[in-house]
Amino acid sequence: MEPEMEDNTLELMNTAVMESQNHVDDLSPKKTTILTKLSNGPVMTGSRKRPSEGNCDKEKEQCIALFDQWSETDQVEFVEHLISHMCHYQHGHINSYLKPMLQRDFITALPAQGLDHIAENILSFLDAQSLCSAELVCKEWQRVISEGMLWKKLIERMVRTDPLWKGLSERHQWEKYLFKNRTTEVPPNSYYHSLYPKIIQDIETIEANWRCGRHNLQRIQCRSENSKGVYCLQYDDDKIISGLRDNSIKIWDKQSLECLKILTGHTGSVLCLQYDERVIVTGSSDSTVRVWDVTSGEVLNTLIHHNEAVLHLRFCNGLMVTCSKDRSIAVWDMASPTDISLRRVLVGHRAAVNVVDFDDKYIVSASGDRTIKVWSTSTCEFVRTLNGHKRGIACLQYRDRLVVSGSSDNTIRLWDIECGACLRVLEGHEELVRCIRFDNKRIVSGAYDGKIKVWDLQAALDPRAPASTLCLRTLVEHSGRVFRLQFDEFQIISSSHDDTILIWDFLNVSTNGQSEGRSPSRTYTYISR
Repeated sequence: MEPEMEDNTLELMNTAVMESQNHVDDLSPKKTTILTKLSNGPVMTGSRKRPSEGNCDKEKEQCIALFDQWSETDQVEFVEHLISHMCHYQHGHINSYLKPMLQRDFITALPAQGLDHIAENILSFLDAQSLCSAELVCKEWQRVISEGMLWKKLIERMVRTDPLWKGLSERHQWEKYLFKNRTTEVPPNSYYHSLYPKIIQDIETIEANWRCGRHNLQRIQCRSENSKGVYCLQYDDDKIISGLRDNSIKIWDKQSLECLKILTGHTGSVLCLQYDERVIVTGSSDSTVRVWDVTSGEVLNTLIHHNEAVLHLRFCNGLMVTCSKDRSIAVWDMASPTDISLRRVLVGHRAAVNVVDFDDKYIVSASGDRTIKVWSTSTCEFVRTLNGHKRGIACLQYRDRLVVSGSSDNTIRLWDIECGACLRVLEGHEELVRCIRFDNKRIVSGAYDGKIKVWDLQAALDPRAPASTLCLRTLVEHSGRVFRLQFDEFQIISSSHDDTILIWDFLNVSTNGQSEGRSPSRTYTYISR
């Protein structure tokens, strides 16, 4: 609405008020004065005006009648102009009046329009604390949350995105109540509401067990007449597969700890292995790589390429990388277990290549020559060298941008693979660091001092964290050098020169008077015949 039109409207309203006063004996001159001043500009006054007298209601009705005849745009412009003529005190009253008018309970309104699913979808993004608060808003919100099974959906979201939640769902058997549609028999929303705090309590207990070193210990004795160590292992929920110095591969039942199968064929110690749902691939001091059927134990393929012991290997998505005491790295294409061809040999290290790891971007290798080398996975071309360790490097793991390595200088180093910078040096082991693994929370290392150390990864990546706070716990149970370990959210499984495999369980911890960090062990001894 143009300024001239706005002023004319104000004059019309004044005229209407004056005409109405001809029919009323008790004329209100103050009202006429106020409206006249409104047309001439803002009223700047420090005192509040006296209440209007006379026929105020009739005047308001006439103003509203005129107001209702205008378009919405004209109405808005006029009200803005009207408000600009008011004082701060009046603005406060208008603000208090408008606030509740502008607030909408959309969660209650949507179901009334047949849009329950939208209300449920909006609330499904809440975390647990917010969902608790939402239930207390009103009965309608509580109904939407209950009928939408939003506590169930929250738990399902956590299980999908967090390995710890997924592991707990499998181990505590409540996974069977998840990921089922509403037509299937499922407990009510109240079941999941009460389940959530129990899960949180379990998680807090597990974290406390890791920090305090509380665990149950199970021990597998792998002794045989000529065996002097368990060099490598890998496990899943059902089995543990280990490579031994006596040239054999032993497969153990993870629940009973009994030896299920022994694979023989290598003529030297089994130094490294990896398996998936189809095959076991092993490397040996006999310089060969063998591929075995994981179910039958049959040898499917033997790769003869390296001139000396095969010290480590990794395979994934049709690609395998092996490394050797002969200082070379071999990159293989795995079309099938029986169709494996050599793609490229990487040469550059000046001593035995002890360990390799890779992803779609980089192959990373570490050597006794004290260096870590980075190669392009796609082209196999050299990228850069990471220098810093004072002695040979025995182990490493690579994921995303982070490389963590262990050395015979007794230290662990964290590296940024993209720029080659050393981010942190961890000190604490007294001898060569032989094996290392990390996840999003922790680094776990094993050394020739017989100790396993648990480190806080996030603190290690924070340059402000004091070195004294980085090692969370030291676990001492092995009586010999620790050769290999693997861990998840609930356990560490390690192997040693003492011919044992230890299972450190941080979930099922006995609290019957056990001292912190020590738990009774269950032992199974296998003696080969």
